[in-house]
Amino acid sequence: MSTVETSPPGRPSGYDAEPASPGPRRTRRGAARDGRGAGLRGGGGPGGRGRALSGRGAAAGGGNIWSTALGGYLPLAVTLLAVFLPLAWMMLSSLKLPPEIITTQLSILPKDPTLDNYATAMSSVPFGRFFLNSTIVTFVGAAIKVALAILTAYALVFVRFPFKNTVFVLVLVALMVPPQVSILPNYLLISDLGGRNTLWGIILPGLGTAFGTFLLRQHFKTLPYSILEAAEIDGANHWARLWRVVVPVSGPSIATVALVTIVSEWNEYIWPLIIVDHPEKMTLPVGLTLLQNSEGNSQWGVLMAGAVLVILPVLLVFALLQRHIVAGLTQGSVTG
Repeated sequence: MSTVETSPPGRPSGYDAEPASPGPRRTRRGAARDGRGAGLRGGGGPGGRGRALSGRGAAAGGGNIWSTALGGYLPLAVTLLAVFLPLAWMMLSSLKLPPEIITTQLSILPKDPTLDNYATAMSSVPFGRFFLNSTIVTFVGAAIKVALAILTAYALVFVRFPFKNTVFVLVLVALMVPPQVSILPNYLLISDLGGRNTLWGIILPGLGTAFGTFLLRQHFKTLPYSILEAAEIDGANHWARLWRVVVPVSGPSIATVALVTIVSEWNEYIWPLIIVDHPEKMTLPVGLTLLQNSEGNSQWGVLMAGAVLVILPVLLVFALLQRHIVAGLTQGSVTG
């Protein structure tokens, strides 16, 4: 008598009661899952992974600190020392007596600080006259330079005229030519005009400023032309648009040009030395040469005091306007 095999309810016919064991691939997957589970239950759990990540983070943080220090703070510190140490040494030396300066035993701080060097410097030469001449030359020359730069930059951007790009290329060429090249032609021209030993002879050759024109032109190109069109519709001419619209919104850039121009005019040495040989028309940098000739090479404290008096006004102006430098130089660098 034959026996018929029956399947359990809900299972198809031919289903084995005990399925075959999984193949090798399934066994490896199960072992991997078991390993991960054991890792979670043991030391390889979240705490272990956290400690590993913390270690990698600490290593990355240490690398970032060293890269920041070597790539950022170290060059900044070296530059700061290169700029500050000569100024600090000059100021400290101006308070020292001659035996403390010319000695084999170096002393940084003055043992007996004194202001006698400043009194000697101001009494040996007409220091007040030098200061007045420098003030007149600096502020008159800087005012004319900034005004010409504003007018030229506005014309190069907002006024239509032939060969405008050629004029701008000539401005760039003037920016690349060193000023020493034009000393001889300027001397012959100013001498023929009778400008030797005069303040206007010092001011006239340097009235053109290619740097100021270039910087202001680049900034004016970033201004929306719609505000100029609105002013034109309201009946404003070029003069009104320049001084009522363009100049008020370009304060940082104009302040940057003014600061650079003031510093360069105040520190100008070569041209005033060549065109002026009378003490009553000398500026402060040239007056330092006269101070050295009158005091001799041994009075280094007096010369240091005179140098401090020369750079002090420039430092004050720079401290007042330095916040405009970054804003002025970065305006026009990003457009969109």
